[in-house]
Amino acid sequence: MTEQDKEVDTNPPREYHGRMEDNHSQFDTIDLAYAEAGAGEPLVFIHGLGGSRADWELQVPSLAPPYRVITPDLRGHGLSPKPAGPYRIELFAADVAMLMRRIVARPAHVVGLSLGGAVAQQLALDAPDLVRSLVLVNTAARFMSAGWRKRLMGVRRFAATYLGGMQAVAEDVAQQLFPRLEQAALRSEAVQRLTANDPRTYRDSLMAVARFDSTDRLSSIACPTLVISGDQDYAVPMAAKRHLAEQIPYSKLVVIPHSGHATPADQPEAFNEALLTFLREAS
Repeated sequence: MTEQDKEVDTNPPREYHGRMEDNHSQFDTIDLAYAEAGAGEPLVFIHGLGGSRADWELQVPSLAPPYRVITPDLRGHGLSPKPAGPYRIELFAADVAMLMRRIVARPAHVVGLSLGGAVAQQLALDAPDLVRSLVLVNTAARFMSAGWRKRLMGVRRFAATYLGGMQAVAEDVAQQLFPRLEQAALRSEAVQRLTANDPRTYRDSLMAVARFDSTDRLSSIACPTLVISGDQDYAVPMAAKRHLAEQIPYSKLVVIPHSGHATPADQPEAFNEALLTFLREAS
């Protein structure tokens, strides 16, 4: 372990901005804000719609070390720049790939939640040399085929950003994520974090989710893959996650009991245990 690694181990996650020029890229990639903690094999966490690197606060202490944990903010989210849209999942993935090529320089384990799971799939397809293993959490190959409930929620949220701003969206989403009485603290924190989003970039990101479709390419994902599902996920049906596990060649499905869409937050111990078990097998 180098002196620099020791410093990272004993201090809180540090904030950086990463950029790599790539003359062959078809995308106008941007700097991404990110935090880094720990030392060891690189482990990249990609948050969901309206989230940020803060969404992984219950994972980082358990995983850094033994892993070098990297938590970026996607474009339009957190402390990353918020350029005008349209946004695409391919563009999110290109941003993450640029960051990884600069600061990691070796294949990493990649974990993605919901929107972040779509970005993780795209990253594994577009830059397989960067992905050692894949963990897809409460996500789908195609969100718009995940049932009418999901479609109607998307339309409602899109309209709400115009009519009531992010406060109305935040309260609705937080109630869906954390509906139980004992989840009041999680619900309140979710409202605060979601309200901080820019309505414009939230809409652009929501449209990127709506357009995403990896269905025909899932069989091309060649790395070990774990699909994690909350058994009470309101947003993505279990069938969509079973489809991922069935179509990705080296994959398996783990269902976390008593968990909704935000499994890393509502069942952190069970989530971390499932994740660590898989990472040990994939290392």
